[in-house]
Amino acid sequence: MGSYLLDTCTSIWFFEGSTNIPARTRDELRDPFHDLYLSDVSILEIVIKHQLGKLPLSQPPSRIIPTLARKHFIDILPLESEAIFRLESLPLLHRDPFDRLLVAQALHHRLTLVTPDRLIHQYPAAAIWEM
Repeated sequence: MGSYLLDTCTSIWFFEGSTNIPARTRDELRDPFHDLYLSDVSILEIVIKHQLGKLPLSQPPSRIIPTLARKHFIDILPLESEAIFRLESLPLLHRDPFDRLLVAQALHHRLTLVTPDRLIHQYPAAAIWEM
């Protein structure tokens, strides 16, 4: 049984049923024996991008994200100060604060990040994309 933290783009693609996610990875995420998480960090990023007009959605994020998370059996992972403090020990390989926070959360909660971002794969957190 795996526990996976979806990064922001992966969660959006998963909600859409996009083929941007490799087939084997999609199958792994659909396995009912795995736990899937969407971080508050990703929700924040989605809200900001939506407000800036960079992420069009059919409904406001406050309505669509909880609905889609429930539909796909994805739990929301709160951002805790302990995870934020993990940033202090991470090298600055990635400049995106959202991605660095996701790495910190994955480390703190011992989750595997699901992301196509190659910079994230350089961190000590478990990360997958193509299986």
